[in-house]
Amino acid sequence: QVHLVESGGDSVQAGGSLRLSCAASGYSFSRYCMAWFRQAPEKERERVAFIYTVGSTVSYADSVKGRFTISLDNAKNTVYLQMNTLKPEDTAMYSCAIAPNCLFVPVMTYWGQGTQVTVSS
Repeated sequence: QVHLVESGGDSVQAGGSLRLSCAASGYSFSRYCMAWFRQAPEKERERVAFIYTVGSTVSYADSVKGRFTISLDNAKNTVYLQMNTLKPEDTAMYSCAIAPNCLFVPVMTYWGQGTQVTVSS
């Protein structure tokens, strides 16, 4: 079965940086899209960034453009999220997802357990 494991979450001060990692295993699609989502308490889940193996397409939420960078190591089936100039509003549980395309329809999407990022002012 598909298994995703996230790591790298921590507590940092505003202006600091973190790098999140997500390693995928058991996924048989030759083409896929991996994404980072985040959800703060009592807030809706937000897609932060995705990367698609077709054309190496990347996309970012407006709130993180210029600060976050998503990258993919195909050999390791691992996606990273480099987060710079962190703000308190970035505080959330960050989860990794994988799907055959970037629509991320629920029936086709697998999720990790999440890693907590806390940014203090």
